[in-house]
Order: sequence, then C-alpha cells, then structure tokens
Amino acid sequence: MEFLEPAFMQRALIAAVLVGITAPAIGIYLVQRRQALMGDGIGHIAMTGVGLGFLLSTSPVWMATAVAVAGAVVMELIRWFGHTRGDIALAMLFYGGMAGGVLLINISDTGSNANLTSYLFGSLSTVSSEDVWAITLLAAFVVLVTVGLRRQLFAVSQDEEFARVTGLPVRLLNLMIAVTAAVTVTVAMRVVGLLLVSALMVVPVAAAQQVSKSFRLTFVLSVVIGTAVTLAGTVTSYYQDVPPGATIVLLAIAAFVALTALAAPLARRRARGRTEEPEKCTLEVPGSRTAADDVRV
Repeated sequence: MEFLEPAFMQRALIAAVLVGITAPAIGIYLVQRRQALMGDGIGHIAMTGVGLGFLLSTSPVWMATAVAVAGAVVMELIRWFGHTRGDIALAMLFYGGMAGGVLLINISDTGSNANLTSYLFGSLSTVSSEDVWAITLLAAFVVLVTVGLRRQLFAVSQDEEFARVTGLPVRLLNLMIAVTAAVTVTVAMRVVGLLLVSALMVVPVAAAQQVSKSFRLTFVLSVVIGTAVTLAGTVTSYYQDVPPGATIVLLAIAAFVALTALAAPLARRRARGRTEEPEKCTLEVPGSRTAADDVRV
C-alpha cells in the first residue's frame, strides 16, 4: 500500500472516487438522450474558465465551473431555438472556448503549457487540497440531482413529448441535465482531463448496458465500473508514470470489451432458461415498480 503514503496520492484517490461516481451518474442520461458527446463540448468551453482562473489568480476549478455552466445553458438555448444553424453555433462555441482557454493561460502570469496539459489530460501531482474540497462539493451536487431526480430525468430522457404530457417541466429538466453535466466536467478535469472526460461519462454506461436489463441496474453497475477504472487507472499511473486520464479511459474501454464478450453467452443462457421454464402466473401490484426500474436502456 505504498501508493497511499504520499499526500498527493491521497488527494488524487479521493478525487478519482468522486469522478468515478459522478461521471457515469450523469452520463447515463446523456446516453439515453443520444448526447454522448455533450461532455466533450462542455470540456472545450471549460478551458476558457481555466484560463480565466489563471489570469485573475482565482481557483481554476470554480471559474471553470461557472463558465461551463454558462456554456451548457447556451447550448440548451441553441438546441431549443437554433434550428438549422444550431450546429454551426455550437461548433463556434466549442472551438472558441478551447481557443480562449489556450490564449488566456498563455498571457497570464501564472499559467504555462504545463498547466494547460495537466487540465487537458489530467495530472495526479497537481490535485491540491483546495481542488479536493471543490470537487467534493460539486460531486455532492451531481449525486443529489442524478439520484434525487432520477425518475423525472429518466422520463424526459426517454420521451420528451410523453414527459410534457404528464406535466413534467421538460425544459427545466433538460437544463438541469446540461448544468449537471457541466459541473461533472469540472469535477473530472483534474483527474481525467477535459479532453477525455466525455469518455468516462459514456463508456462505463455502455459497458453496463451489455449485461444489465433495467435502468436501475445500469445506473448502479456503471457507477461501479467508473469507480473501479478511475481507482485502477490512478494507481497504475502512480507506479508506471503514465497519464492518468488516458489510462483510466483505456481501462474503461477494456471493461466494455470484456462485458461485451460476456454478454452473448449470458443472453443465450437466459434464452435457454426461458424456453425450459414452465409458464408462471404472476400478480402485479399496481404502483409497486416504476418505469425507471423496468425499462431496458
């Protein structure tokens, strides 16, 4: 347990656990909405916040959070009202965010290319105590939203029109998903990096979908996978001196490949079991289960 002795590794492991929980927790809704690359776009925008943090000598994490949330709101407004020109506006927003961040970091007195690389791809040694506190508070917000509003977010992610008919505030919930995704990006950027955070939102969810049969199980399994790969990637990065973000993402992809290979035999076994079992008479109790628990994702 040598890796637990350095203070920077203790901070990095705490951040890794929080990232492993929060990224798949919001990622499952983005996958349901077919917005798997939304985190990548927000990561580009957050770079401007990082640059502003260095330029103004304030916390890059909090400044990136503010800019990313503002960018996520603009993205939703473009989605609502952009129509045919929306994709061009989004492209300019994403590339402008990245370019603005690079420029601001380089003209600041405290920024450098090394700082830029650590935010783009993650870095263990740069996670400070202030970063850990900020990440903890932001992660608590993400968990509160994704778990506390899971039924409403699931409904709006599955079918916006049906959710609107049932009386749910669809636009408010869509905005909540976008803002929560923006917060998650800033939670993950110190460990995974802004360019790779989208993968951690999507790949554990995709891996969990290979073997799970319900939304609830997919949610739980994707969080377990996310936490496992972030911890394993962080420890591997310490011993092998490799970038933590890249290591974590490759481990997540490996988990996806392994579960995909496992899914086919499991599906055949389930099918064989259904053909062999006699028919059973079951009684459903109204209201005993929710759609979010039963629907396959």
